[in-house]
Amino acid sequence: MKTANFPSLRVSPELREAAESVLESGESLSSFVAESVTLQIRQRRAQRDFIERGLASRDAALESGEYYSADDVLRELDDVIAEAEARVEK
Repeated sequence: MKTANFPSLRVSPELREAAESVLESGESLSSFVAESVTLQIRQRRAQRDFIERGLASRDAALESGEYYSADDVLRELDDVIAEAEARVEK
């Protein structure tokens, strides 16, 4: 697989020192930056997907007219947790 480069990144000396100070043994600054970018991509995709699901849920509720209060949802979640805890205790 071909590789590509990120554009050069200018940072303050303090930021570079902070990044270098947390490197694991044998880890390079380049690998740290690449891993950081990878993790940020995952985070942003997860956030985007979460928002898309929320908007789709909103649209479905608008279309069906069926809504649930936060209290009802939390009560149901409490019931689910209580049932799971009861199964574990057996």
